[in-house]
Amino acid sequence: MRKLEPFIAINIILAALFAGAIVYATIRFGPDLTRMVSDPHKFREYVLSFGPWSAVIFMLFQVLQVVIAVIPGEPVQIAGGYIFGTFWGTVYSTLGITIGYIIVFTCVKLFGFPLVKILVPEKDLNKLSALINSPKLETTIFLLFLIPGIPKDILVYVAGLTPIKPVLFFIIITIARFPAMLGSSFVGAKIESSQYLIAIIVSVIASVLFVLGYIYKQRIIGFVHLQISKKKIGHE
Repeated sequence: MRKLEPFIAINIILAALFAGAIVYATIRFGPDLTRMVSDPHKFREYVLSFGPWSAVIFMLFQVLQVVIAVIPGEPVQIAGGYIFGTFWGTVYSTLGITIGYIIVFTCVKLFGFPLVKILVPEKDLNKLSALINSPKLETTIFLLFLIPGIPKDILVYVAGLTPIKPVLFFIIITIARFPAMLGSSFVGAKIESSQYLIAIIVSVIASVLFVLGYIYKQRIIGFVHLQISKKKIGHE
């Protein structure tokens, strides 16, 4: 046990340093990045100024949006459709977000619970703790990532503590997040082509789903928790 103690101490220190870097980046760059992505026209000019690297720069913003949680995801995703159209906006948004999730997931695997404890609020961690030992882990992750209004970035941190295989995890969340990516890119493309009525209709539908997901997220998580508990009892 004594041989493990230095390793644990080093792991906690590294986790704290990584978390501190994220917090610093959030405070230092978060507000400026948020203002930039909130104006689709200016954001498009900035992204396209990189020429052939435009898609890479846009995906980098998606990665930052996942890692630096203060940056709102929806404006970046809508901007993807505004800049690249529905198809490529969806592709680039999905790739960027998946890369961001891979970074977070890998860091959790490296640093473990100390990192999660620092970056995830205790109340959220407690609500999602049942996910860690879920006998229906894959289905649970898919549903929670699919339903709007549930904090996806926090879910990635918690999922990193589970025994799910990384490749399977990324396949599941890519499929689950695809409808949201497609919808946002579609809205952005319609705004760019001045088809505002269609963009408003789709946005209203998406907003209603998001609000419902946000309002009932505790019930949804509670329901998932209950089903997990029943499965555990059944296995016992």
